[in-house]
Amino acid sequence: MTASPLLVGCDFSSSPSKRKPIVVAVGHAKAGRVQLQSLLRFDTLPAFADWLVQPQAWVGGFDLPFGLPRELVEQLDWPTDWLACMQHFTALSRAEIRDTFKAFCDARPVGGKFAHRATDTPAGSSPSMKWVNPPVAYMLHAGVPLLIDAGITLPRLHVPAASTSLRIGLEAYPGLLARELIGNTSYKSDDKAKQTPERLIARKQLLQALELGQTRLGLRLKLSHAQHDTLVDDASGDSLDAVLCMVQAAWAQAQFEAGDAHYGLPVCDPLEGWIVTA
Repeated sequence: MTASPLLVGCDFSSSPSKRKPIVVAVGHAKAGRVQLQSLLRFDTLPAFADWLVQPQAWVGGFDLPFGLPRELVEQLDWPTDWLACMQHFTALSRAEIRDTFKAFCDARPVGGKFAHRATDTPAGSSPSMKWVNPPVAYMLHAGVPLLIDAGITLPRLHVPAASTSLRIGLEAYPGLLARELIGNTSYKSDDKAKQTPERLIARKQLLQALELGQTRLGLRLKLSHAQHDTLVDDASGDSLDAVLCMVQAAWAQAQFEAGDAHYGLPVCDPLEGWIVTA
């Protein structure tokens, strides 16, 4: 029997820095228990890209959108093939993206400014065309090309031409799992003034629920005392979000091992993609 691949969870930033790095949780799962091994931090996109191309087998959940809404793509008359669409999109500058998407929104009625993907409703995620609060369109713009260039297989979306890829990338969303465990209670903030005792308590409650396996995913998180303290003490929530993505990747890997070649992703629009576990 072959060993299960590593599990990866990534809290992504489109403009990483020493203060706000990309955080990657690495671990493995066995018999329904997900063990965190390490937390990696990358303060530049090239450093993260170098790590992505390392020849190791893993299944990863990445907190960034992998596709744009079909409604938006068709109205802009962009390619409706996923890879061609991503290549067209990532050739634009951020300013061009902002201006194009703003013009699209300005022409639409109040309450329906943004186009949504089908996965946004069950996942409760922001539209992937948002360029502010949070700037997920820029995350797609910065992150997806790195996954493509690294030759990573993206189930339901993209299999590299010369694929012997043992690296599997899935769109994950930590907020989906967090809401299941603590409702809409806020557990993080990048704003120092908002890093309150209440949010600290929420992170402790979230971790306790993960360790007790109180999710529909049927998995229990296993941490050392030091890892637990690290996750609680990171008031930005980035480390915890990376771990939430890793747990979602663990569920996807379990679906694959149970015979689902698509890692638990349902049949979905091959242009838009789908958020794992949604």
